Amino acid sequence: MMKVLIALLVVVLVDVVASWCTCNTMKWARCDGDTSCQCTLQFSNVYKQPTDCAKLVPKCFIMKAEMYRVRNNLSTRLIGGKPVETAFVDNDGIYDPECENDGKFKAVQCNGTEVCWCVNSAGVRRSDKGDKNIKCEHAETYWVRLELKHKDVTAALDATKLKIGIQNALLERYELDKKFVSEVKYDKDGRLIVVDVKKPMEDRTTDLALTTYYMEKDVKVLPLFVNPQIFEVNVEESKVYMENILVYYVDDKAPTFTMQRLTAGIIAFFVVVSLIVLIGVLVLFTWRWKANYSKAQARKMDTMSYCLIAMNDVSCN
Repeated sequence: MMKVLIALLVVVLVDVVASWCTCNTMKWARCDGDTSCQCTLQFSNVYKQPTDCAKLVPKCFIMKAEMYRVRNNLSTRLIGGKPVETAFVDNDGIYDPECENDGKFKAVQCNGTEVCWCVNSAGVRRSDKGDKNIKCEHAETYWVRLELKHKDVTAALDATKLKIGIQNALLERYELDKKFVSEVKYDKDGRLIVVDVKKPMEDRTTDLALTTYYMEKDVKVLPLFVNPQIFEVNVEESKVYMENILVYYVDDKAPTFTMQRLTAGIIAFFVVVSLIVLIGVLVLFTWRWKANYSKAQARKMDTMSYCLIAMNDVSCN
């Protein structure tokens, strides 16, 4: 009887420890609760990164774990008005980044190849791709613009109360201080919400891009939290849900993209315009040449006519 009671007690203790030792901020983490709660993220078949589950996991660590899962068919990921002209979106999607010990992105990323590029503090490419000799400087993302489109609602939303609801949602879900939500604009006809999240340009502590990365995952119904709650905003007595999100990044230094970043459509547009201009120049040149040629021929005919008349006059005499 005593052995049975001990066995039951062990089972209960194991369940209690297992429920206690959970990484709530990262569902991919594996936690060992035998003696103390130690959680890690799998980066490769041999390396596990220790993880602090008391806060949001650094984005660079998340992306490395994400790449490991993609390579091993463990998960999939959706690949994602400008606030200013230098703002840009993440068109490259996921890659296997190089991280500092504290989880920050290294300024130069090569992804295990000879091709390298510069990234900002959010890990988003901000330069053309080059070789391993590329020179990159640290660029801090201090401003993130979120373009959200919400699902249909039964009643019109109040813009002021919508801002309060968004501030509360970012604080409760991602622990982002309300002061960083600088502005919220609302277009009720287009169901568009534009949220500007800003910090002082010299701030190197607050990671705005990390917050928005977690939020982007929630909106796309690919949450990183153990709790699979989707992003929702409480406006008075109503809950507002999002159906789409677009993220713009603004750094303390302008990106260095050149014509290489232009899409095929834009390049084709420039080629067509250039051809039209060239054809126009050729047509104008040909028309002017023909006009000058016609005038020259006319002058030559006039001269010949004058000579014939003169010759006739001479013969008449």
